[in-house]
Amino acid sequence: MKKKTLTTSKNFEIRFSEVDSMNFVWHGSYSSYFEDAREAFGTKYGLGYLMIFNNGYYAPLVDLSFKYKKPMTYNMTPRIEITYIPTETAKIIFDYAIYDNMDNSLIATGHSVQVFLDKQYQLVWYNPDFYTEWKKQWDIQ
Repeated sequence: MKKKTLTTSKNFEIRFSEVDSMNFVWHGSYSSYFEDAREAFGTKYGLGYLMIFNNGYYAPLVDLSFKYKKPMTYNMTPRIEITYIPTETAKIIFDYAIYDNMDNSLIATGHSVQVFLDKQYQLVWYNPDFYTEWKKQWDIQ
C-alpha cells in the first residue's frame, strides 16, 4: 500500500546578503531555506516547533544534506518544495527540492532528519504520543 504524501511549497527571494562575490548563493544559506520550508510545512500540517515543544520535546536536526544542480543568483525567486518521508522510527524526515520558477529547472535537492529529545535533553527512542496522534490525523502511520 502506498503511503500518503504530505508536501508543501513556498516561493522565496534571493537577497543580496545571501550571495558571494560570484553572485552565487552562499552554501550556508541553503540550510535557512530548508528551515523556512520546515516552518511552512509545520504551519500547514500542524507540526510546528512550538507544538513539539509544548508537548514536552525538542526536535533537533541530526542529519542535513544538500546536492547542488545549478547556482542560484541575486534577485531570483525560486520555489522550495518539502515532502514528509513517513517512517516508523521516532524521527521526522524531510526531502527538499528547489526549483527555478522561470523554467522549472531543478536547482538543488536536500534531506533532513530530526530526532526527539525530552526536556532533559535525552534521546527518545519511541514515537511520542502527540507524534503518533499527528500521524493518525494525516493517515501516515
